[in-house]
Order: sequence, then C-alpha cells, then structure tokens
Amino acid sequence: MKNTEIETFFSRLQAADPEPKGELNYTSPFTLLVAVVLSAQATDVGVNKATGPLFKAADTPQKMLALGEVKVRDYIKTIGLFNNKAKNVVKLSQQLIDNHGGEVPKDRAKLQTLAGVGRKTANVVLNIAWGVPTIAVDTHIYRVGNRTGLAPGKNVDLVEKRLEKVVPDAYKQHAHHWLILHGRYVCKARKPDCPVCLVSDLCRFKGKTLA
Repeated sequence: MKNTEIETFFSRLQAADPEPKGELNYTSPFTLLVAVVLSAQATDVGVNKATGPLFKAADTPQKMLALGEVKVRDYIKTIGLFNNKAKNVVKLSQQLIDNHGGEVPKDRAKLQTLAGVGRKTANVVLNIAWGVPTIAVDTHIYRVGNRTGLAPGKNVDLVEKRLEKVVPDAYKQHAHHWLILHGRYVCKARKPDCPVCLVSDLCRFKGKTLA
C-alpha cells in the first residue's frame, strides 16, 4: 500500500471513530494489566464478565496476593487457561510488590519480566494506560495487516515492525485500537464485511465479499 493510501486509510478510520477505546473493563493500570493477561486466547466480553466480580474483591496487587491463587481461579474459571492465568496473576502481583513498589512499571522491558506478560501485553498496557504510541499485534491486527496489504508479514513481530514504519505519526496513538476494532467487526476472519468497509477501495484483498 502506498504512503498516500495509508494516510487515507487511517484518516477514514479516524473520522469514523476519533477517540477509539479498548473493550476491556479496568479501573487502574493494575486492573488493566490483569485484564490483558487474562484476555489471551479469550474474548473481551468473557474476560469482563469474570473481572467485574474479581476486581471488586481485589483491585490492587496487595489485595490480589491476599486473595490467593485458589480464589482467583474461582473468579476466572469461565476463561480459557484459567489455571495457568490464576498462577500468573498472583505471581505478577507478588513481583509488582517486591520489585516495583506495588506499581505497574511504565517500561516495556520491565513489564515483560512479569509473569504472563509478553510483548503484546506490554504494548497494550503502555498504549492504554499511558498513551505510548505502541502497536500490539493480535490476531485481528495480524489479519488486517496482511489481508489489506497495509503491513504484510509472516509473523506478528514482522507485522508490528512494518506498522511502526508505515503508520504516520499522527495516527500512531490510536492505530492499535482502530485496527483491532476493524478486524473484529468489519474485516472478520471467516467473512469480511467488505460492502460496509470504509477502506475497501484501498484494500489489496482479492477475495472481497460483495454482500
């Protein structure tokens, strides 16, 4: 996709949704971090159903640690991989207390030392909590990047690097959300909704749907 087309691509998404928001519920950087860790291989809707009661019981690392792994597991048992995620949530709470004064660090490398936190999770937290212009490539962004020709790559790291290079600075703050929402609701995996797509004329996808 040419630079002029990329500019048009994001200007249209911006015009339609000037201030896009993530769909995970949270009340602080800590609850955001926990929610994102829990969202791996799970839907935001499913995570929100579990974290509503969980965060009422424990919304700080200290309270989460006091709650303990067994009780955390009970709160999140409707989420996939809940056993391992419960371990990670309690462990990262301990790590935050021991190494960061109970605060979520504003640094990607430090975030990635926490249990259950990879590059994608760190990027999401940095972007949403502190407005860092990161792009966390999930399955939706990976698909949109490749399907449209915006940022083709054989793996998520390559797509992330390509997006960081081609997305104009003016759009980097919200690019992450625009692409995720576009992939979730329009450029869907099985059948993209091309007739209502704002950027279908710019898209390189050969299998566009007509209806």
